[in-house]
Amino acid sequence: MVGSLLYLTASRPDIMFSVYVYARFQVRPNEVHLQAVKRILRYLKGIANLGINFYRSQKFSLLGYCDADYAGDKWERKSTSGGCHFLGCCLVSWTSKRQNTIALSTCEAEYVAAGQCLTQLLVLCDNTVAINISKNPVLHSRTKHIEIKHHFIRDHVQKGMFELIYVKIEKQLADIFTKTLQEDRYV
Repeated sequence: MVGSLLYLTASRPDIMFSVYVYARFQVRPNEVHLQAVKRILRYLKGIANLGINFYRSQKFSLLGYCDADYAGDKWERKSTSGGCHFLGCCLVSWTSKRQNTIALSTCEAEYVAAGQCLTQLLVLCDNTVAINISKNPVLHSRTKHIEIKHHFIRDHVQKGMFELIYVKIEKQLADIFTKTLQEDRYV
């Protein structure tokens, strides 16, 4: 069942995070995992007519949303990065990935997520501290624990090749790739 759901995530970004969480337990699943997978299947049955639409548009800007769930992995305490990318008004790609290292702050987790999104487009980020770090190299005391590989964001921002823009949490489209679906928020 999980294998089929993994295949389905190629066209259903709304289930991506939940499916990948339960895919981690394929080797030793138990009854709780089976019930969770069945809940995903019931969700899909209830919204079978939902899909991704592509519209003709004169606007061809590339725009991305990124988000991180700080220490959201309850087993390893790693953060999850997620993002979605739009060409004009059409969703063209999405991602959800557990970060390789353990972030020491929400700021670091968000900064790493923004860095993963940077290679493709303009990013809307919901963490003002991560945005400020990209613009101000003087914030050294707050960033000395962040690995050097993530500071390429700052380099691109300073060169004017890239821009981080703040987006309110209510408008953060990347949340579905880093957190479980909340009925009151996504209905």
